[in-house]
Amino acid sequence: MKPATPKITRDQQLEKMRRDWDARARENARHYVNTERTDWTDDDFFASGEQQVAEDILTDMQNICQGREPREMRVLEIGCGAGRITRALAKLFGEVHAVDISGEMVAAARRALAGFPNAHVYQNNGCDLAVIPARDFDFAYSAIVFQHIPSREIIENYCREVHRLLRPGALFKFWVQGDPRTESAPDDTWLGVPFTDADAVAMGKRCGFDPRYRHGAGNQYFILWYFKE
Repeated sequence: MKPATPKITRDQQLEKMRRDWDARARENARHYVNTERTDWTDDDFFASGEQQVAEDILTDMQNICQGREPREMRVLEIGCGAGRITRALAKLFGEVHAVDISGEMVAAARRALAGFPNAHVYQNNGCDLAVIPARDFDFAYSAIVFQHIPSREIIENYCREVHRLLRPGALFKFWVQGDPRTESAPDDTWLGVPFTDADAVAMGKRCGFDPRYRHGAGNQYFILWYFKE
């Protein structure tokens, strides 16, 4: 008989997430942000963020900008890590606000963004966006972050928080774990809980979004387009 999964509270999950990501940041922050390499140089690390934005955002500007000029847009990023993507976003958009649960990662991101006065980085509690100024945001983004969260409750709470901050009609584009073969333990802060296509649609509707597009269901990188209704 398979042993029962130990129970864990949300507060315990969040504390474990914070501790683990602080430890990863102290060991090798850039490697844990992008595991392709262990020896990232500044130029290569930030170039990989530029490439991510080129592939995931510049190819999708119609949905993201909806006729607005990027330099006039206020953007939110969840899970900024060491600032790899945040820096690229700050070059493209007028104002960027980013959060991370790890104080060590936030410190690294702030160093990376020292020359970008339009970028603001905050340490949050890992489940809500109370630290973000209550302003209307034009776009929200999160890549390779929710794949590490072992709780649907936490991910769904983030979606509700993004909905609270976005202007009507704005897009939240984000990635979740989509491989149903994965089994995430409640205290596993590396392998996140998987979502089926039906799970993704239902969560979007519960949070007040139109889950208009999805790509990659059944795979590790399942990308969702939630438009605020």
